[in-house]
Amino acid sequence: MALVHPPQTARTRSRVATVDIAGTAWPVFKLEALAIGLVTALVLLLITGSPAAAVLVAAMVATLRWAVAVLRP
Repeated sequence: MALVHPPQTARTRSRVATVDIAGTAWPVFKLEALAIGLVTALVLLLITGSPAAAVLVAAMVATLRWAVAVLRP
């Protein structure tokens, strides 16, 4: 099955800043979301001692950061 991608013009091209990791362009907001989630998980794990709570809250924080970046023009 073949995919046809429409040609990108200056208007349709995204202006998202990227970082090249192993040959793949990662948007910066995705890396920020991962870092914020990891830091949140570690801090909550140290404070509460509950891995389950730390993972759930960290996932929520990372998802919110990601969603805000995607929705922001």
